[in-house]
Amino acid sequence: MSNLKKILYRIQRLHPKEIDLSLDRIKNLCAKLGNPQDDIQCIQVCGTNGKGSTISFLHSILNEAKIKCNVYTSPHVRSINERFIYNDEMISDEALVELLSEVENINDGQPLTYFEALTAAFFYGCLKYKENIVLAEFGLFGRGDAVNILKKNLCNIVTSISEDHLDWLPENERNIERIIFEKTSSLLESNIIVAKQSSKEINECIKKNISNNKANKYFFLEDYNFVQKENNFFYYEDKFGGLKIPKPSMNGQFQLENASTAITSLRVLENFKIKDEHIINGVKKAYNSARLEEIKSGKLKKLVNNNKLIVDGSHNALGGKVLSEYFESIENNKHLIVGMMSNKDHQEFLNNFINKISSLTTVDIPNQPNAIKGKDLKNKIKGFKNINYKNSIKEALNSLDLKENDIAIVTGSLYLAGEVLNLN
Repeated sequence: MSNLKKILYRIQRLHPKEIDLSLDRIKNLCAKLGNPQDDIQCIQVCGTNGKGSTISFLHSILNEAKIKCNVYTSPHVRSINERFIYNDEMISDEALVELLSEVENINDGQPLTYFEALTAAFFYGCLKYKENIVLAEFGLFGRGDAVNILKKNLCNIVTSISEDHLDWLPENERNIERIIFEKTSSLLESNIIVAKQSSKEINECIKKNISNNKANKYFFLEDYNFVQKENNFFYYEDKFGGLKIPKPSMNGQFQLENASTAITSLRVLENFKIKDEHIINGVKKAYNSARLEEIKSGKLKKLVNNNKLIVDGSHNALGGKVLSEYFESIENNKHLIVGMMSNKDHQEFLNNFINKISSLTTVDIPNQPNAIKGKDLKNKIKGFKNINYKNSIKEALNSLDLKENDIAIVTGSLYLAGEVLNLN
């Protein structure tokens, strides 16, 4: 076992629960570390869908403007190092072991969840790069999220909010209103940028929830907007003026929403002096692993020959809706390979694809004890005519009856997406 695996194993044993939504433990540890989170300039991103992609656009645009970044996102797709970006580079195994060891020693065996330990370590690592802009997402329920211990920030971005992780809420409050409350009630009073939401009701609920927050607020359609144009361009507009921008290399209409939210946030922060060319080049170059990502070469790609292979980490109803909308833009037959975590609403996610795909194959997600078995998923799902189970991604791909121009899509979980990329 490598030194990194050993220390991660020890950290996982500091608390009996994987998630414990309270902030006392991380605040105590950060105090021992010298409260590194008080010394950072941070853009915080919350929401249900689009956090990772929005951060990718922010990072890419800032990169073009020669502004260095530290980035904290979760979960990782292929390796834990992805969560620790300092000075625009992913941390090495050796440096991560050193960082985690120091935090482990200072923590001295006190109870701490795995995520709290990683978050405290990330903030502590930022001390070496105090001048950098920090891009950090906070998820699950913002109010009790370990990233949410900042006293000041540059701005809060609220991406698209939908129902997810309902099992963490009290049974009588498993609804969108409670989720919106959890995610937005503790936002800091700096700037709040609210992305396009999936319904007017959700947008109004967010607005109502932050009505007493004294931050400067910017809403999609009211303060900024974008329109898709032909010839692979979209047109963006806000109070600073309009901008014609080439479409991102990342697939999907929803990426225009994420790009626009990132642009608004950086133009609002006028000290950054973001120029039009930074935005144009940044949007074009942005990349986010396992978001409608086409695999163009590798071991798994060979199994589908000349057919397209796409991997996508969507895992909740709204993510499924977005993926299904992407399907509507392509006429070819689509074959879905799906593996999911146990605590997701499997039927609601897959309802998006009924009558839109040629086949559905369920698979197990390797190395994930909290995943639903592919066989159980197959038996649970209703509404599909051609549904099969295979115990591995390779078997699933080999079993597809692919005609010319058919597309194979692997989806349902970021953990599954990571397995695909590693196997490939």
